[in-house]
Amino acid sequence: MTAAKVIIADDHPLFRSALKQAIVECIDDANMLEADNFADLITHIEQNPSLEIIFLDLHMPGNDGFTGLAHLQNHYPDLVVIMVSSDNTAEIMQTAIDFGASAFIPKCSDLNTISLAIECVLNGGIWLSENIKTNQNQHNSEKNNQLAKQLAQLTPQQYIVLTMIADGQLNKQIAYELNIKETTVKKHVSAILLKLAVNNRTLAGLAYQQLKLTPAENKEASASFQL
Repeated sequence: MTAAKVIIADDHPLFRSALKQAIVECIDDANMLEADNFADLITHIEQNPSLEIIFLDLHMPGNDGFTGLAHLQNHYPDLVVIMVSSDNTAEIMQTAIDFGASAFIPKCSDLNTISLAIECVLNGGIWLSENIKTNQNQHNSEKNNQLAKQLAQLTPQQYIVLTMIADGQLNKQIAYELNIKETTVKKHVSAILLKLAVNNRTLAGLAYQQLKLTPAENKEASASFQL
């Protein structure tokens, strides 16, 4: 059996079909996998070390904004991630690139545009639609780039601890959930604060929360795409 190179992580079957058509035209022997939630995506990644490219839906179950992208960048830095979404706002598209995506493809794109984006990424480039007029200032992009680099420095275990801090869990709770000693959690927290260049757990949690979209952004995105 040919090893899988590409996985499409999206909970809309019709859009997955559209992506597959474009991928077949651009990638020889792609042997694609599919996932309709983030947990299944991680399972597929763990079981298929040959994977090279992930098409990740911004709003799929288990992926809250850019948390999924950050998780992939931290745990599987060699994988290429192409974000896809019904949300075609310029700010969100640029933010995805700032956080490490190789492309952002709006779900309203035609097959030719999708193919162009894939070809650009395969050639080592970063792709955004030429029609995008981003209003995001340079300062915001630099902040996003810096946060992405800091998150990438965390070990996978430290990253998991950070997500639990952001959820408001105490060291004792984290230790219980991860089946580790509370002193180990404290060491992880100290390392997290150092790598994120913050002084306390509250600021660390707030840094992680920047990966999430606001309720207004989620509502706008869900309303902008209908199958």
